[in-house]
Amino acid sequence: MQLVTSLRGSAAEVLQGIPSNKTTDLMTIENALEARFGDSHLTQFSRTQLKTRRQKPGESLWVLAADVERLMSLAYAECPRDVRDSLAAQYFVDAIRGEDTQHATRLMDAKDLKSALAYSMKYEAAKTVSKTFRNVRSIEVEDGTGKEKR
Repeated sequence: MQLVTSLRGSAAEVLQGIPSNKTTDLMTIENALEARFGDSHLTQFSRTQLKTRRQKPGESLWVLAADVERLMSLAYAECPRDVRDSLAAQYFVDAIRGEDTQHATRLMDAKDLKSALAYSMKYEAAKTVSKTFRNVRSIEVEDGTGKEKR
């Protein structure tokens, strides 16, 4: 009963939503206060953000991974580390914008976010280098002496 009389402001307003015959039930009061002021809604919100997170145009894989890691700490703080690592890798792969990078990283079957990030960055770098070399062509020039220069 002392708890009920000591509540002030918005905490006291929570009592208005509790039936009068339950205002002395500590569990009911605790649940109502937790629903109003607890962070369980933030956990669910963070999980929803993880499920719908996609790499933005121009966003680096590194920035994407950092955001996935941030959301994971909010959404799955209570989970064991190995479970969080595995989930983070999956959410990261799902969020990758480029289909070919996403597919290649998924096939790699990374066990944690760090491995998935490292592989996807290597894949992107190799793709960029391959495009650069494809655009380089040799040119043959005659210098008038009958010898070809390249």
